[in-house]
Amino acid sequence: MSQVRIERADMKRDDADQFVGYTVFSIDGHASSYEITFLSKNGRDWDYSLNFAGEPGIEEQFLQLDERIENDDELFDDLLDAAIDASEFGESEAD
Repeated sequence: MSQVRIERADMKRDDADQFVGYTVFSIDGHASSYEITFLSKNGRDWDYSLNFAGEPGIEEQFLQLDERIENDDELFDDLLDAAIDASEFGESEAD
């Protein structure tokens, strides 16, 4: 398995009180960095979208990674956790 490096991440709530977040990361052997964005209405069921983080890279690598994220729950959870861990939830959750 290729090494995944988290470059930056964040999570917040939007005006509709949905969770919206992202994680920018790179993978050994891939030409470009990626950004995965997350959306959840309840903080449990997550939709995601994968994009190149900067300049477009190699489409074949992108498609392989997208398939890997679909099938590798641990990788998905690691990327999601990076976004959640970078957020400041907890302080205003009790309101």
